[in-house]
Amino acid sequence: MLYSRISGEPLLPAEVFAADISRSVCITGHRENGVIPYEGSMEAACAGVKRFLCRCIDMAAEAGYEYFFSGLASGTDLWAAEYVIKRRIDGAPVKLVGVVPYLRHADFFTERSKRLLGIIERNADHLLIVNQDPAAVFSRTPGAHTSPSLYRDRNYFMVDHSSAVIAFLNPETRHSGTGQTVSYAQRCGKRIVSFSCADVHRALERAGGDPAEMDLDAVYPENMFEYPF
Repeated sequence: MLYSRISGEPLLPAEVFAADISRSVCITGHRENGVIPYEGSMEAACAGVKRFLCRCIDMAAEAGYEYFFSGLASGTDLWAAEYVIKRRIDGAPVKLVGVVPYLRHADFFTERSKRLLGIIERNADHLLIVNQDPAAVFSRTPGAHTSPSLYRDRNYFMVDHSSAVIAFLNPETRHSGTGQTVSYAQRCGKRIVSFSCADVHRALERAGGDPAEMDLDAVYPENMFEYPF
């Protein structure tokens, strides 16, 4: 059994986990450095991204999705996971499935991200690990414990075990890990509900730059998880 280096929580082998794929959705998106500031404000842009994420999660929950997969990377993954936990605490019938790519994945997180990751790991309904080699590290250089596919394997696992994807994806970054995940989901015929920084910026502009005033009813007049695709 492996245990998280951040929270000390046990990490179950991903292959032993089973859930109803038809009621499962995975979340993918850029890290915080992939967020484009709005008129010079990173704070407003990140707050806007979080509001879009929350709206997408709410729509999925309202459509009957129960299991929410997060890859527990900094930025989008942690923001979304934090909100799923909040929804569950508030009584929504949702469960957070945290999927760690490999044991040392958070070694270079900021202290703030490590604190948030620890809270999320302690409150996740299920905490899984894909690569169970405790010495594994991400590298494109061949070695006994190195691999260039650790994040891809995590991302593909989440897509394979979901019927829908929530994605924060900027079109110009199609070759990023998020772009790779969305492309794979498209090839697998999964439902994809996505948004970009451009969408967030347009909503912020209509709201006078205030994330709290963003009208997401105008952005999503219908539940995109119930809309035919």
